[in-house]
Amino acid sequence: MKTVVITGGSSGIGLSAANEIAKTCKVYELSRREATYDDRVHIRTDVSDEKSVRSAIKQVIEAEGKIDILVCCAGFGISGAVEFTDEADARRQLDVNFYGVDNTVRAVLPYMREAGGGRIVCVSSVAGAIPIPFQTYYSVSKAAINAYVKALDLEVKPFGISACAVMPGDIRTGFTAARKKSYEGDDIYDGRISRSVAGMEKDEIHGGTPDFAGKFIAKKAFAKRVPAVCTIGLKYKFLVLLARTLPQQFVLKIVGMLYAK
Repeated sequence: MKTVVITGGSSGIGLSAANEIAKTCKVYELSRREATYDDRVHIRTDVSDEKSVRSAIKQVIEAEGKIDILVCCAGFGISGAVEFTDEADARRQLDVNFYGVDNTVRAVLPYMREAGGGRIVCVSSVAGAIPIPFQTYYSVSKAAINAYVKALDLEVKPFGISACAVMPGDIRTGFTAARKKSYEGDDIYDGRISRSVAGMEKDEIHGGTPDFAGKFIAKKAFAKRVPAVCTIGLKYKFLVLLARTLPQQFVLKIVGMLYAK
């Protein structure tokens, strides 16, 4: 039986992925909140704390002797204008969404390398490929994951390890309610901050199901071969393709009309 570590697996997409993967694997779920399960092991972990992550991974290795698959789902979102975003909030966004991935990957890699193989799946976002105004730092954190995974995959391929970034679009989860929103400066920006956030939240509330995303992630975790970056859903695959092929100024104009009007 494969041993799988999932960060952020106590809610949203991470929980759905954990539910799917736990059907056939021994799952260790790492998150900050307290949780108990019948079909997996929870270890309370703050992914932004390197010592916390390394302690959790050590527990897994002591119990199982190996980690076959790592799925990084931990993350949250902030919104607001760059000009008025508190520096601590911006840094926290990157600490959890990007450095949380890095902390976990670096803790797991030596064991995968020694075992001669493994799969790493990191949850990114379509916002990493198509940055969203007033959600700048979230977009940056996800774009960083895409670049990180592309380079990482090339580094670890000779050891039989592969890495993949999965980009969901709008998904209806608790992520929307948990987003840390700042409307500071909304009067200066002529109400564009609040309109943008309202548009984002409307899209998310009417978005896809976390179960669909979770099954997609599980499929990539077990697939024989995976692309370095892949997108969930035909609609979003098409949008990402357009963003890559159409003139950049045209793409930015469309994004601006949708989220920065």
